[in-house]
Amino acid sequence: MTRPSLPTRPWESPELTSWQRLPMHAVRREGDRIELDGSWRFQLLPAPDVPLADFWTELEVPGLWTMQEFDDLHGVADLPHYTNVQMPFPHFPPQVPAANPTGVHEREVDIPAEWAGRRIVLHVGAAESVLVAAVDGRPVGMGKDSHLAGEFDITDAVRPGERATVRLTVVKWSDATHIEDQDQWWHGGITRSVYVYATDPLYLADVKITAPADGGLLAEVQVRSAAGALPAGWYVSGELEGVGELAQDAEFDAYCKQEWRVSDFLGEARLKAVVPDVRPWTAETPELYGLTVRLHRADGSVADTSRHRVGFRTVQIQGRDLLVNGERIFLRGVNRHDFHPLTGRVVSQADMRADLVLLKRFGFNAVRTSHYPNDPAFYDLADELGVYLIDEADIESHDHAHEIADDPRYLAAFTDRVSRMALRDKNHPSVLIWSLGNESDYGANHDAAAGWLRRYDPTRPLQYEGAAKIDWADTSLASDIACPMYANLPEVVEHALSGRQTKPLIWCEFSHAMGNSNGTLADHWAAIESTPGLQGGFIWEFRDHGILQRVDDKRPTGTAGAGAFADGVAGPGLRWAYGGDFGDTPHDGAFVTDGMVFPDRTPKPAMYEHRELAAPVRLTASVDGSVTVRNHQHFRDLSWLAGEWVLAAERTGPHTVPAVLPDLGPGESATVAVPAELLAQADEDGGEAWLTLRATTAGAESWAPAGLEVCTPQVRLRGAAPAAADTAQGEVTLDEDGLLVHPLLAAPPTLSLWRAPTDNDELGGIAERWRKWGLQAPTRTLLDVSVRDGRTVVRAEYATAEGAVRHEQTFTPIPGGVLVEETAELPEGLTDVARVGTVFETAAGYEELDWFGQGPWESYPDRCAGPPVGHHRVAVNDLFTPYLRPQESGGRHGVRSLALHSAAGERLAVRLDEPRQVSVTRHRAADLTAATHHDELTPQERCVVHLDAEHRGVGTASCGPDTLPQYLVGPGVHRWSWRLTAE
Repeated sequence: MTRPSLPTRPWESPELTSWQRLPMHAVRREGDRIELDGSWRFQLLPAPDVPLADFWTELEVPGLWTMQEFDDLHGVADLPHYTNVQMPFPHFPPQVPAANPTGVHEREVDIPAEWAGRRIVLHVGAAESVLVAAVDGRPVGMGKDSHLAGEFDITDAVRPGERATVRLTVVKWSDATHIEDQDQWWHGGITRSVYVYATDPLYLADVKITAPADGGLLAEVQVRSAAGALPAGWYVSGELEGVGELAQDAEFDAYCKQEWRVSDFLGEARLKAVVPDVRPWTAETPELYGLTVRLHRADGSVADTSRHRVGFRTVQIQGRDLLVNGERIFLRGVNRHDFHPLTGRVVSQADMRADLVLLKRFGFNAVRTSHYPNDPAFYDLADELGVYLIDEADIESHDHAHEIADDPRYLAAFTDRVSRMALRDKNHPSVLIWSLGNESDYGANHDAAAGWLRRYDPTRPLQYEGAAKIDWADTSLASDIACPMYANLPEVVEHALSGRQTKPLIWCEFSHAMGNSNGTLADHWAAIESTPGLQGGFIWEFRDHGILQRVDDKRPTGTAGAGAFADGVAGPGLRWAYGGDFGDTPHDGAFVTDGMVFPDRTPKPAMYEHRELAAPVRLTASVDGSVTVRNHQHFRDLSWLAGEWVLAAERTGPHTVPAVLPDLGPGESATVAVPAELLAQADEDGGEAWLTLRATTAGAESWAPAGLEVCTPQVRLRGAAPAAADTAQGEVTLDEDGLLVHPLLAAPPTLSLWRAPTDNDELGGIAERWRKWGLQAPTRTLLDVSVRDGRTVVRAEYATAEGAVRHEQTFTPIPGGVLVEETAELPEGLTDVARVGTVFETAAGYEELDWFGQGPWESYPDRCAGPPVGHHRVAVNDLFTPYLRPQESGGRHGVRSLALHSAAGERLAVRLDEPRQVSVTRHRAADLTAATHHDELTPQERCVVHLDAEHRGVGTASCGPDTLPQYLVGPGVHRWSWRLTAE
């Protein structure tokens, strides 16, 4: 057999999506496979046409050359490069730079002698961005699409019983790069597993399974022969777990014979079954049935076998409702990239499982595979663990979206990528919705891909934000779902209530999780759950893409950095790198660090907020000593949960009593009496009291061990008792500037209007306004000091560009300390400040903080639905949240009282007049503001304490709406008071 020649410079031809690449399929084979993962010979060339050297270095496959250490034989320094929208080079599509890093990977493989007469296939899981495969120097195929596998028939290129040399050449930049412009690091290499497998010359070419929730099963089988013409007499059989043998589709056979007078030569067959009392698949109940499909030769012997796990599930749209198995569901989703801080886009199956397990534990039920198809193992895990997927094609032309959307040169690439995704993933029950890609405008290329997809798979809806954004209600566009990106909440609710809505509305991206963020998430979910037509959204995104970097030479640690980080913090001499840290230009800075978890998968505080908003069981209080318990799930009862009542009383506690959850089906509720001993304890305490239902897993789940905390819904049983009046006793000491002098304070309490800008503050333009107003360090001028009835009143002004802020402090000596009453009057021009409150620093030596209020994790005024009110105790060093770019963090909302403790037993306590925003950390706001990475920070031995009368919400303005108006801090008079005592 003579192979055609490899096309010249295929990386510059957008019309050419592949050469000699086999069709995509969903056949699942076992055995007869040689794994080729491991160490390969390697050379990194500066361009594809540069000759190889005479000697080689080594590289791990799968692996990225941008993330690994190797001998640079050609002087090519190719490190990770981050851009969001802009391309990393200035060329217009389909052009690419002449300097084009090209990795040549080579190794030997021994072809078993027993493979003689068999069909032999080379499988490359994924390569960025053009793959050219060769065997013993002969090109055997080429493919593009950095996130789907390429398979090549190498039967005629190898000799069973002999050794062959496989060479995989990966060209980094290509015409395809212009449609892979996703918001992530640019890399180069082979990102998924490589292997060689063998089949019989008569083989299964594809298996397509349709399994609706009514229990009907249809398996459509395609059969091919390496010889071309199919032999006579072949047939297929199937067996379904719990059901037995599948029946042949006699009607289909009769149709084939009538239309084409043949059936076996056509290469198609169908198998059918009906499952009695079927257990449908949902994200809450991921029931799977094993299916085996066999291809037989005429003599009955088995030529090929494909094994699948089938979930019986129906997805449909009725009006403006997305239904799963006939039920309207909420999608509590997140966008997820393939990412690991040591290996980049090379992600193991264990890492994928860890991602999904963590998401399940925090209440997520859906993932958008942003912005490309994931490894096939990810879909298997989603099927097993119960996660709905929006499967997204590898298409994003963000920087040149308008030009490419209608460019006929890219038509083949669009349809190729969409169709291959569907061909591969069609049998996964977890895949609810197909996506045509991301941020690529909207044009004829999308409509062509959508047309193919609708014809091939009418069982699923498809979506594409680029089409939907034109008009959320237009049913003629290539999106069955209105899937806006960062649309503001009032606009979305208005649309749902307008009478114009024609489709389900589900944000494809919202609540941008960059730094201290995800403000108003509770407001969004309150609207979603109460507004017909709204069904959820997908937070951007799951994980910070911080790459572990050595500070000294600014290179990735690679796998050598394993174990050198914990709890979101990089170890000594290391840091989490973001755009620009590898000398990459142009770049988009820390915009790549916008996840709900840190690079090491440590959950950020916003994860706990989401967990409570997604709680499967809810509580509401009654006035008669009872609470209403509601099952907030779509498909499952509460029997999988165990419970415990926890009373958090202001002066004592906590107190716990076992809870027996009522027998409730999905959506049902029941009234439950509060245990009498807890009511009695609350009465005895006499102060504020809160009741929490601590719900845990009753037994092991596929994603959790028994006893894992699932949620902590809470209701208030009684309000706070009035505080006793203070009697002046003793005296206070002030310095010459009218500032309080206290033996346990290293810096006196002063007015604070500034916070270290969050990413949302900076990118949303808010911090720039604060700087313009002069809020970072306003000059304080003492006006006067007076004493009245044992109280010392200090009046001062703080200068800003919008006028003076008048600040008054009244100090009253009380037993063991001082009462501080404060007033700040902001001029009308200060329409939106970070905070109004007090800041002071303690003496060194305080190591732990306990408080009564919301906790234990961080919270802010517009992100405080999750932390329950109670007594909490945390080491001061652990109160700070290490967002990758240093910024305001560590705050706790709704704090009533707090106390700092030293190792020597000293106690410094603060009691607030009402629940306030508080933070206690080792960092001053000015130091956080000046730093770009945490290795630049030196923690104070002191504690920096903020007591805020008002604190601005964090919002999501780095990419999306700012916080809502009710969480802004504006002009006018602000009053607060607090008591400082020492023991």
